[in-house]
Amino acid sequence: MKAVICLMFACVLTASTAQAQAPAAQGGQQIPLSEGLRRSYNTIKLNLTEAAQKFGEADYSYRLSPDIRVFGGQLAHVANSRFNACAAARGEKNPHQGMNLEQTKTTRADIIQALADSFAFCDPVFANLTDQSALELVRQGMNEVARAAVLSNRIAHGNEEYGISDGLPPHKGHRTAFNRARHARTWHRAGSSARAVEF
Repeated sequence: MKAVICLMFACVLTASTAQAQAPAAQGGQQIPLSEGLRRSYNTIKLNLTEAAQKFGEADYSYRLSPDIRVFGGQLAHVANSRFNACAAARGEKNPHQGMNLEQTKTTRADIIQALADSFAFCDPVFANLTDQSALELVRQGMNEVARAAVLSNRIAHGNEEYGISDGLPPHKGHRTAFNRARHARTWHRAGSSARAVEF
């Protein structure tokens, strides 16, 4: 697994470096590694924040299936992972070390606040990121890992969790697991002839 992650990171880094060395196409932009990570982070931050706002209190305890966290737990899990990764990227102790936000934050308001706090903790890491600092090694657990690898893994993780918990309306084309199930439950309760999505 480590070899696969290293290979993926090397491919992204090689592609980013090649892109940065090539002149921009007519009307195009040159986007260095740090800016690419910053844009990806801002996108997933917006998506997760909107998803958190779209669901009501009752939906936060909805469990899609027995082997998946409740919706609120998905978002609290994202907050946990953001604090862990950004603490490593900042070279600081995790302010929530030893706390499991999935267990301590159970209401909609608390989970939305924990998610917002985790993004606020990460914002300076991405705002101050340079191509040089992205390549610096930081301590993560027992390992020293390139800061860009730590941050890109959090972006990928956020996208995975967003894929499960998306709360955007269906007309935007985003129909992920919790959102589909939520709409199916609403249609069923309203007596609609629509059928629930089978997973």
